[in-house]
Amino acid sequence: MVFNSIVAGIIATSIFTLVAMVTPLVGFPKMLPPEMLSMMMGLPLAVGWFMHFMIGIVFALAYTFFLFKLLKKIGNSLMRGIIFGLIAFAFGQLMIAFMGMVFPMPPVQGSMALVMIGSILGHMVFGITVVLLIKVPVREKTNA
Repeated sequence: MVFNSIVAGIIATSIFTLVAMVTPLVGFPKMLPPEMLSMMMGLPLAVGWFMHFMIGIVFALAYTFFLFKLLKKIGNSLMRGIIFGLIAFAFGQLMIAFMGMVFPMPPVQGSMALVMIGSILGHMVFGITVVLLIKVPVREKTNA
């Protein structure tokens, strides 16, 4: 399960990033998490990319080992993915707020409302991808 979660995290983060790269073509502000991370912390862009993918992997592992149990009652995989994506978005916003207390925040380019909507959409795509890729085995009850 760990290997599958790591692979799912990498794929889902790649798709999330692709969405972030394409959304400016339809009117959303440019928003690339690796750039934001590297700018905030004053680190090379390569470190921002590494951190971005590590965060995606950690979220996929969190889904597999913790959140699946909480969300398994939601029978529809797309809805489960959307909710997981919203949880990831909320947690990410909380972490950005904490990081903003230590590191300077990069200036927001464009409408803050569109940045938030784009981020929510990206996280929902991430969540749906993780849920569709990770098949957590459900233990059946035995009558022993």
